[in-house]
Amino acid sequence: MPTIDVGGRTRTYTVATSGADKRLLLVFHGSKQDGAAFRRFTGNAFDELPGTAVVYLDSYRKNWNDARAASAFPARRENVDDVAFAEAVAGRLADGRPVYAAGFSNGGGMVIRLLHERPGLLAGAAVIAAQQPAPGNFLLPGLPVVPKPVLLFHGTKDRIVRYDGGSMAAWARFAFKTGGAMLSAPATAAYFAARNGITAPPVTVDLPGSVGRAGSVGRAGSGKTSMSRTDYREDGRAPVTLYTVHGGGHTIPGRKPSPAVMGRTGNAVYATDSIVDFFGF
Repeated sequence: MPTIDVGGRTRTYTVATSGADKRLLLVFHGSKQDGAAFRRFTGNAFDELPGTAVVYLDSYRKNWNDARAASAFPARRENVDDVAFAEAVAGRLADGRPVYAAGFSNGGGMVIRLLHERPGLLAGAAVIAAQQPAPGNFLLPGLPVVPKPVLLFHGTKDRIVRYDGGSMAAWARFAFKTGGAMLSAPATAAYFAARNGITAPPVTVDLPGSVGRAGSVGRAGSGKTSMSRTDYREDGRAPVTLYTVHGGGHTIPGRKPSPAVMGRTGNAVYATDSIVDFFGF
């Protein structure tokens, strides 16, 4: 496993490459994971992104020092410089190629931090099951705005990071050592659209296909999920898209269902396929 020294700490990461790679994707796992656990969690789906060198970064003690002011896990308490870590890995591996970032849950929060604090590092970002912190919970107010294309995914039945925003449930605050108010998933999409200078109203479409409890196509009333896509687009502006998984949990849309405790996994559209389409990989 490659290592790199950042801020007096030895950090680790894993590279999965698909061949003639035209771009670099930094992947930030969720709380209580590392890069290897995230690969298992997704069935190695991100490894298969075409023309992309995928780099799975490992956090400090399984958490990222994200943009939430209320975070209280070791990475925040010890002021671990995960921004410098991302920059160092990109500096070592990009070799002039564009750099993208994707993150799940706490890793999505880390991607949101990069979008605000180091936007020049990224050509675009995908945020899964994470939201923009509300103003009183945002660690990085007042930074210059640099428009970037942003792709978001969120389940309406997410029990950890609630689709409607607000504060996490008490059990989740205790379990994950974080909290504070968050914008809703739709408000997060609108926030990034406004940053990108988009004034046109969003367009929402329902997507065909749904999945039942066992992964088969569900019937009405069977506990299935469905998905919709909300697009913020305007000529000359960086786009923003939100995929809503209706009935979905704290999961990543894809072919591999998450453990039942995480909620249902949508698969009408795979997150990895959407990344390819949205960014033009």
